[in-house]
Amino acid sequence: MNICVFLSAADLDERYTRPAREFAELIGKGGHSLVWGGSDVGLMKVVADGVQETGGRLLGVSVEFLAHKTRPGADEIVIAADLAERKKLLLEKADAVVIMVGGTGTLDEATEILELKKHGRTEKPVVLLNTAGFYDGLEQQFRRMEEEGFLPRPLSELMFFAKEPVAALAYLEEALSGR
Repeated sequence: MNICVFLSAADLDERYTRPAREFAELIGKGGHSLVWGGSDVGLMKVVADGVQETGGRLLGVSVEFLAHKTRPGADEIVIAADLAERKKLLLEKADAVVIMVGGTGTLDEATEILELKKHGRTEKPVVLLNTAGFYDGLEQQFRRMEEEGFLPRPLSELMFFAKEPVAALAYLEEALSGR
């Protein structure tokens, strides 16, 4: 399975890096591939290290203005012309998506895949990995959107909320086992 992970490239503390590393190791040990932003810095590096060190493949999609930060030794690196093309390529290469902790870029990527699912343009499973309660407020907002009629599909059809890496991967494997 090619698992696209949207996440920060920032240097973060242990409460975020430990679960990210754990999820990455589950990807690699499970024989899966990481599809990610291709960066070799911050949390992106932590995840790429964990996947590669446990036998998983690395498929990076960077963008021209960040090409100097790409990971050497990745199995594949593609350089997109701009951020819109990067998102498109990340999603094309993925069988599933996991949203990890991140900033505005991660939110942009997350809302794009949810919008595509909302309109039936993709049925790829999406997990929001809510490490250390980082996305509690966002989860509450999504639930309010559902309760007040802003979502044409049940939230449970759009995404799965996981608190732990093991639950995130288990959901993806189950979701894709019938395909």
